[in-house]
Amino acid sequence: MALLSALLVGCSSSPRVPAPVEDRTAMGRSSVSATPPAAEVAKPLPGSENAGKPGYYTVQRGDTLTRISLDNGQSWRDLVRWNNLTNPDLIEVGQVLRVAPPGGAVETSGVVVRPITPSANSSANATPPKAETSAAPATTASDDGLGFVWPANGSLITGFDETKNKGLDIAGKAGDPVSAAADGQVVYAGSGLRGYGNLIILKHDNTFLTAYAHNQALLVKEDQKVRKGQKIAEMGKSDADRVKLHFEVRRQGKPVDPAKYLPAR
Repeated sequence: MALLSALLVGCSSSPRVPAPVEDRTAMGRSSVSATPPAAEVAKPLPGSENAGKPGYYTVQRGDTLTRISLDNGQSWRDLVRWNNLTNPDLIEVGQVLRVAPPGGAVETSGVVVRPITPSANSSANATPPKAETSAAPATTASDDGLGFVWPANGSLITGFDETKNKGLDIAGKAGDPVSAAADGQVVYAGSGLRGYGNLIILKHDNTFLTAYAHNQALLVKEDQKVRKGQKIAEMGKSDADRVKLHFEVRRQGKPVDPAKYLPAR
């Protein structure tokens, strides 16, 4: 009897071998371990061979294609085309994107972008660019013949600050008209850029973009051509603490003080 008890104790204390784990996750992908193949680990990100080259940008955390295109003075559609992106909403940190036209060309998706001088639609104007500029003179900086006008009639709330406010904030009432500051083409109309609310971006030539933020209604669509002074939106407070128009001028993607390009009031 003692021998039988000893045998039973010995059996109960022997180590238990765990059952084999079967991968039942979708498509055989485990969410726990599964070391990827060496080839996959070493796979370079798209465009990495161009990192650091002029005309290219390395994607940072928090970037969106709209933000990158605005900061580089381009249309997001052109970035999609130049980089063969199948989904513009999927870009990776560390991915390198072309942000300048291939081969130094100045063509973009539907936008007439001549270096300097008249605006995209100036051939349809009866008044030559110089006369137009002299009718609404800028204060200090050259606008290359575009002759910018104020996009709204309200008083100035906040001026330009390179670090705190990259444009001008103009007061108004909900529904007040927002007008194109110069001839151009709509390269963005939407609400996908955080901090800008309902936003319109116009491309005027190979140098200048203008941005119109916080609108309550957008009255133009992407790729649409617009004329200087044309109503393109209604003022609002989308993604803002009050009704206002936030207006930016971008020169080759860099924010510049719009007051230097607008006529004195």
